[in-house]
Amino acid sequence: MAVTLEQAQRVGYTCLKALLRFAFMVANNLVAIPSYVLYLIMLQPLRVLDSKSFWYIEGVLFKWLLAMVASWGWWAGYTVVEWGDDVKAVSEDEAMVLVNHQATGDVCTLMMCLQDKGTVVRQMMWLMDHIFKYTNFGIVSLIHGDFFIRQGRAHRDQQLVLLKEHLEKYYRSRNRKWIVLFPEGGFLRKRRETSQAFAKKNNLPFLKHVTLPRLGATQVILKTLVAPQENGTPAGRDAVIKESKSKGLQWVIDTTIAYPKGEPIDIQTWILGYRQPTVTHVHYRIFPVKDVPAEPEALTHWLYQRFIEKEDLLTHFYETGAFPPPRGQTKAISREMTLSNLWLVGIQSLAFLSGGMWYCILQYFYHCLF
Repeated sequence: MAVTLEQAQRVGYTCLKALLRFAFMVANNLVAIPSYVLYLIMLQPLRVLDSKSFWYIEGVLFKWLLAMVASWGWWAGYTVVEWGDDVKAVSEDEAMVLVNHQATGDVCTLMMCLQDKGTVVRQMMWLMDHIFKYTNFGIVSLIHGDFFIRQGRAHRDQQLVLLKEHLEKYYRSRNRKWIVLFPEGGFLRKRRETSQAFAKKNNLPFLKHVTLPRLGATQVILKTLVAPQENGTPAGRDAVIKESKSKGLQWVIDTTIAYPKGEPIDIQTWILGYRQPTVTHVHYRIFPVKDVPAEPEALTHWLYQRFIEKEDLLTHFYETGAFPPPRGQTKAISREMTLSNLWLVGIQSLAFLSGGMWYCILQYFYHCLF
């Protein structure tokens, strides 16, 4: 089949745009991530004298880094429409965010749609696969205090112990508010067949758009972060509530990400921008943590129900292009999430200016020493 001139031009333009975007992303990482690290090295005396202020500044820098990632998708036309409960109402409370997982672009989507949720981004903790530790963003997540979890039965028990220790050591000492995890334990395409076989064996619902979640990390988070007497957790158990003012974990935010036609965006697409502008849809449902059972069997059932509901939500979305209205209502309300281009340009400019400043400083010291 012959290729027309117009098609050739379109392919050429797409390739050129992808190449330029990739070059910009590389430059962005080369200036922004070292600058983040060097600023925090310079501020180590403040960490000793006033830890709260140090982690506040780190959180602001962390939010700006995530905004840079969000800008790559935003400027490619990858936007977000939100449905369901308004999570801004609980942005200052502690919450656990449960998200379905389809592709690497899920993380980028969350980085974008949480930017306008007050202080959430700078005070959040991520649970992610340990492989992300070895990416360009790994050093940032290590410093910020995110937790890298190894998948697989051989590591499961040890990882849950390490997660509990990590939460006890870092969650409240760094004033974290939201903790984000993907309970399915992997991408949909990788886990679907295994999950369906498990469901068939145990007489559980057959799911196509999500997989059955794993209990471990969710249970550890609830046992460690929920205040005594909440969700059936008696005082004196594993809850890490400091004398301070923390009320403990207050909410569970069930978050469902849906892509048009069920075609998820991956990180390569987010960076290179070769896919046509796409609207990703994100549905939120907020549950008070007191309504979440603490006992393993009841919690497993509760968690399964959330993902069965996700299956219904996604089935409805793929059939109609919209999420269904909440129970008792006749119309679903959607909200278009927006980012300020001026703000994004300002952050990118600051990153490149910081990179230039640190380059000059390091060059100066190099010449002084050698």
